[in-house]
Amino acid sequence: MRARSRTARAKLPIVGTALLATAAMIATVAAGCGGGAGAAPKITTTARPGVAPTPPEQGAYFGAWVPPDDGGRKKGRDGENGGSASPSGATSASPSPGRPDMAPVTGFERELGRRLDIVQSYRGWTDDFPGALEKSVADGNRYLLLTWGGADTRKIVQGEYDELIQRRARAVKQLGQPIFLRWSRDMEAASAKKRVHSPQDFVAAWKHLRQVFEREQVHNVAWVWCPTARGFGGADAGAFYPGDDHVDWICADAQPGSDFDYRDLSESLKLFMQWARDRPKPIMIAEFGVPVSYGERRAEWLREASKTLQDPQVKAVVYFNSDERAKNARDRRRAFAVNGDKHALSALRELATTPYFNPRNLPVTSGD
Repeated sequence: MRARSRTARAKLPIVGTALLATAAMIATVAAGCGGGAGAAPKITTTARPGVAPTPPEQGAYFGAWVPPDDGGRKKGRDGENGGSASPSGATSASPSPGRPDMAPVTGFERELGRRLDIVQSYRGWTDDFPGALEKSVADGNRYLLLTWGGADTRKIVQGEYDELIQRRARAVKQLGQPIFLRWSRDMEAASAKKRVHSPQDFVAAWKHLRQVFEREQVHNVAWVWCPTARGFGGADAGAFYPGDDHVDWICADAQPGSDFDYRDLSESLKLFMQWARDRPKPIMIAEFGVPVSYGERRAEWLREASKTLQDPQVKAVVYFNSDERAKNARDRRRAFAVNGDKHALSALRELATTPYFNPRNLPVTSGD
């Protein structure tokens, strides 16, 4: 029998006083994902306001990973030699020079009824970046979330990759736009053990990477540290944390997991949020999505997720609008795209156009 996980919800009587309704709303936001873990700490960041991305004073940025038209299914791997630039270990298609292909992103935005605050891209360790698409994102009214693959941490610390890191640092500096840089995500996962080695090795490599960027005087980067939310339930993800002075945003990837028939986002995030309460950092949820296998309950899941994410410490959320992690067409538990599912798309549009997730007050349309 497959595991099941579901938060029980008590049905409350309708009370006709505005005061009680307001109090309940405040309590929901204050409790947030941590299940009543307490108020969010005062948020600090090492990023320079106006130069690198900093959290909004109120609410959270909304963004997405929208795969290129080819689905990003070219083979690769997210390792020290690989050109993996997509979350599935595939190489994201780069547009031809001079012809940035923003069509998948802008098409998704039309369906949502608003422009994205954040557009995510994936690049392998040895990939050249920023490419044409990333430059187009940065040049528009959107933040770029650049997810950069990892490499052997000990080789990084020994300086074997310093020339490569310097080239990437200079290219990011030349971009001249504020970007989020999410390096070596999911570092606590078993699949990363061979190149990460240990929490101590990872922390040393993270600090070395930042030092190289600092020597190159790269100031337009906000550093995003991002394990999986699941890693706080057994893999001791917190041991990989480099420290408050070396991180701008703390983050988690939070798909429900294929071993659950149904699981609310609040349950997936609970242990991560409890850990995050002790860190004075803005939170980003960089990969969250509702599986196609949830069927008619996908819209319900997204509406509950919207409540969960309206937490005073959560300052950026990025939807994973892709099916590329699915092993095959029948693997509905790892497929998250809402395109073609009018009820799920409508619910995601509700989330994206909620004032909390539109802190820049971008224009909202009815969507396609």
